[in-house]
Amino acid sequence: MAKVLTRILQPFPRGDRAATSLLVLTALMVGYGTVMVGSASDAQSALNGGTSFALAIRDLMYLAIGAIVFWLVARVRLSWLVGLAPVLVSIGLALLMGVEMVGITVNGGKRWLPTPFIQIQPSEFFKLIVVLYVVWVIQHHHRRIGNWQHLALWMSPVLAGVGLILLEHDVGTDTVVVAIALMVLFVAGLPRKVVGAIVLLGLPVIGTYAALEPYSVRRLISFLHPNANLATTGYQLLQSRIGLGAGGLTGLGLDHSREKWGLLPNPHTDFIFTIIGEELGLIGTLSVIALFVGFLMAATRIARQCTNEAYRLLVVGITVWIVLEAVINIASVVGFWAVTGIPLPFFSYGGTALITELAAVGLLYNVAHDRSRGEHLDIDATEPGFIAVAGSLPPSRPVRPQYSHRGPLRAPRS
Repeated sequence: MAKVLTRILQPFPRGDRAATSLLVLTALMVGYGTVMVGSASDAQSALNGGTSFALAIRDLMYLAIGAIVFWLVARVRLSWLVGLAPVLVSIGLALLMGVEMVGITVNGGKRWLPTPFIQIQPSEFFKLIVVLYVVWVIQHHHRRIGNWQHLALWMSPVLAGVGLILLEHDVGTDTVVVAIALMVLFVAGLPRKVVGAIVLLGLPVIGTYAALEPYSVRRLISFLHPNANLATTGYQLLQSRIGLGAGGLTGLGLDHSREKWGLLPNPHTDFIFTIIGEELGLIGTLSVIALFVGFLMAATRIARQCTNEAYRLLVVGITVWIVLEAVINIASVVGFWAVTGIPLPFFSYGGTALITELAAVGLLYNVAHDRSRGEHLDIDATEPGFIAVAGSLPPSRPVRPQYSHRGPLRAPRS
């Protein structure tokens, strides 16, 4: 048993400055978010007949689980974890199918699975699984996936997951999953014309969904005309703007929000940024944005210093996921984008989301301390469908995929 654990786990890594910065920023965001969840949810807890701190206590429980998961993922050997990706994607698809069969409906969305302890949202797990799986595909099948037929074959589990999430009417999560997969493939060297073809092929899917779910589409595009349906599709955005405006520069004070008392739906989840703006003002909202900018900078530094190209792609996928969700959430609550139910990472209340996000940070922390250079791939870059991914270069000269004027993607010579 000890030998098995030694093959899977390593001592907890320490010493890297970028990783330490990432850890500090994550701790600040999680602490900030925990305080704001407590403030934003006390009204909801009281309105539901419970104690004022019922949701806050549950959020602390999720945080404790997430901290344990972070510690485990930070210690796991990356080669073993990436190699497990095909198994993980099978488990992810099974959980998503389980939602369709025995899932729980909350606020009109059937997205949760009941367990004896907590309700889990498999679509949140699937985001991290997609990062690992796409990197695994690139690592093992980079010779072929530049060809669209092979690409479609190996990406079919991701497409199946996207379809199952779409059945949950969760367009926001689908957007993030597709963005993760496309960005990782693009950074790995997938030709632009193939990426463009994928986007074009997605348009008929969007059109079909719009025809079958007209109400959902009207909700998505209501931000374009927010004053047209103030009592229905535009109500949330109206109340969100009122709350943000009421906060002014310094806010009404912690726990003094008026919107959370039944005026703004989901104040502790999708619209927690609004409560931050109402209670802590412009200063509070700018501090949130500054923390995410710091997170992006720390993750970028980890990617740049990474000597293993496959693990660098892990950093790219996780960074796209976290930052994109933050941008979408903040843009939607201020009226610059559609309200899609995307949470604000590390801030919004949600057990599965918080646990998965802390697992992702654990993976970033792990990659930051990794000094492996990957196996050397003896590849003919002129072969059709080639994607240049790995290689063994010293830290001062990381592999940076570049386009050749002759066509196929080439890795720079060492």
